[in-house]
Formats: sequence, structure tokens, C-alpha cells
Amino acid sequence: MRRLTRTILSSLSLPRAARAERHRDSKGLPPNDPSAERVIDHAIAWLGRAQDNSASRDGGIARHFGLVNGWATSYPETTGYIVPTMLEHARRTGNSDARVRARRMLDWLVAIQMPDGGFQGGRIDSKPVVPVTFNTGQILLGLAAGVADLGDAYRDAMNAAARWLAESLDDDGCWRRHPTPFAQPGEKAYETHVSWGLFEADRVAPGNGFGEAGLRQIAWALTKQADNGWVADCCLVNPSQPLTHTLGYFLRGVVEAYRLSDDPALLAAARRTADGLLTALDPDGRLPGRLTADWSAAVPWVCLTGSVQIAHCWLMLYQYTEDPRYRDAALSTNAFVRRTVRVDGPPETRGGVKGSFPVHGDYGTYEYLNWAAKFCIDSNVLELAVGRGPKGD
Repeated sequence: MRRLTRTILSSLSLPRAARAERHRDSKGLPPNDPSAERVIDHAIAWLGRAQDNSASRDGGIARHFGLVNGWATSYPETTGYIVPTMLEHARRTGNSDARVRARRMLDWLVAIQMPDGGFQGGRIDSKPVVPVTFNTGQILLGLAAGVADLGDAYRDAMNAAARWLAESLDDDGCWRRHPTPFAQPGEKAYETHVSWGLFEADRVAPGNGFGEAGLRQIAWALTKQADNGWVADCCLVNPSQPLTHTLGYFLRGVVEAYRLSDDPALLAAARRTADGLLTALDPDGRLPGRLTADWSAAVPWVCLTGSVQIAHCWLMLYQYTEDPRYRDAALSTNAFVRRTVRVDGPPETRGGVKGSFPVHGDYGTYEYLNWAAKFCIDSNVLELAVGRGPKGD
């Protein structure tokens, strides 16, 4: 009874918009799917507003819009990997504004790069300001996309970041020297997503050993994988119940390693984790936000970011294997997330993707996260490219 009373009082103390969104989510998943095309367009527009309204006004993307505290300051890490999403949108649609925005993001990132090539963790105003492996790898994705799409203005920054990462890798393939101060200490298997940054740098600057360094890290990370695809040490704070977000990071890095190397052992490793995740998916596309070592649900809420990350990986694996289970799971998962996205209402939330469903879940609580929008766009773009054949064909 005391806990219920505290919950009620906490809810009553929320701003009206937060209470309204919590009430809306309490009614369950909305019945209507706005469509992949509409969600992509509105999420792109939301990212533009997140850039324009960042509390630090610097060209980066606000980390989130919060129903409690409004727009946050810019987040270098996720601004980095939003760059490829914006550039791809510009190529796909001819939207010149997306290209201009991507250039603004890149120019800001180059301006805040540290002399050794690394980038800070956290938001731009976070303390301490120290170079962090993970954040640098995510920004490297943007720098490599900038070189590929916009030219050599970003090559020096890309090479410096890639060299810093490659040279800071331990002999066994693990990054330990520059951990984030904003997560639980310890080894992180999900830094396969950092290796993806090295793979992209290798594509535009071959011959520097960037890809080989990334593949060494992937080999180390796979020592954390169990026979059922489960991954140890794969969470920010709770390795026994990792977020689908960090599991999605791990899986994408392994899939990208296969894309770079064409090594069938890496495809098999990716499928082990992808198949384990299939067993956690409900028929309606609901993927629990935290999972246990037997792929059981650890929480009742959904981490929407993790859902679309994993859906994207399933779609990639469908392209490589033609196994319809991956496509069907991805379509169901993407549709679930789309139904949580509003394509009407206030501009602060229209097209934004919440951290959790329901909104008071324990990931990005009462927040619309810039990286959730990014991964939602990417997964839906790939869904449209792959197509939607008959279920189970």
C-alpha cells in the first residue's frame, strides 16, 4: 500500500504533459500504425528540431526532450551516428536540409575533438571531460560518413579518431584504457559497436589497419557469447539483465564484422544471438526491455531503442540468409514501435521516439531520445528497401 501511495503521489507531482502521456500509455499500445514512410519523415523532422532547440545551441543534437525538464544539451556520441542517418536521408529523398544539418553536426564534432583524437563521454556539459572509447567509436561513424559523402574536410579528424581507437586496443582485443565514467566499470561486450566505426573508417581509408583492429575486438567480444547466443558483460549497469539497447549494439557490431570480412563464422555468431532474441519476442512485436540469460523477460516495459536496433539487425540477417523468421520478426517489431510514435500534436514530441513504452519505464523515463529516433528511422528505411513479402515464405 505504501509503495502504491508513493507511486500515485509521484505521478501527481509530474508536469501535465508527463501525466497525460503516462495516462495515454496506460491504455495500451495504440491500434493504428502510422506507416513507415510517415514515421521516417516525422522522425527526421524531430531530429531537426532537436538540433535547433538543443539547450547548448552549438550545432549538436539535444540528447532528449524530456516531459519533465524540456530540451537537453547536445550529446556528441549520438550526434556522431545521427550524421549517417541524415546523409542517407538526403541521398534517398533529395532533402538538402538534411545534408546541411549533417555538415553542422560534423563541424561541431571536429571542433570538440581532443588533441589525441578521442572524444568525451556524456553530454557536452558533462563532467569529467575525458576521452572515452565508446563515444569516440560512435562519432567515428559520422566522420567516416562525412568523408564518404562530403569530402576530405573530415578526413584528418576521422583518421585521428580511428588511430586513437586502434592504438588503445589491448593485446587481447578488449578496450580497457578509456572507459566511460558514466557507466558501471568493467569490460563491455557491446563495444563491438565501436568496431563498426573502425570498419567504416577502413572503407574510406584502407591500408591503415583500422578494420583489422576492429576484427580483433570482435573476436574478443565473442568470448563473451554463450552457446544460446547470450552475451555476458553487455550492459551499462546490470550485466545479468542487459538492455535490448546494448544487446542491439553487440549484435550490430558482429553483423557489420561479417559484412566487412565475409567470414561465415561471424555470420553464425550473429545468428546465435539473433535467434536467441527471436525467442524473447511476443507475437505483437513486443520485446521486453531487459532480458535474462535464458532470454526471458526481466521487466514489463519495452526499450523502444533496443527494439528497432534489433529489428534492423534481423532485416540485415534476412538479406544475408533469406530466413523469413528474421524479416517477419523485424516487421512485427518495427510496427510495434511505430504505433508508439505520434505524428500529430506538439512539435516537441511529434515524430519523437520515447525511451520506454510505457513512458514511465526505466529507460529514458519520460524522455524522447535522439538515438531512439535515429535507429527507428534506420530500421524503417531498411524495411522499405527489403519489402514485405508473404509472412513465413
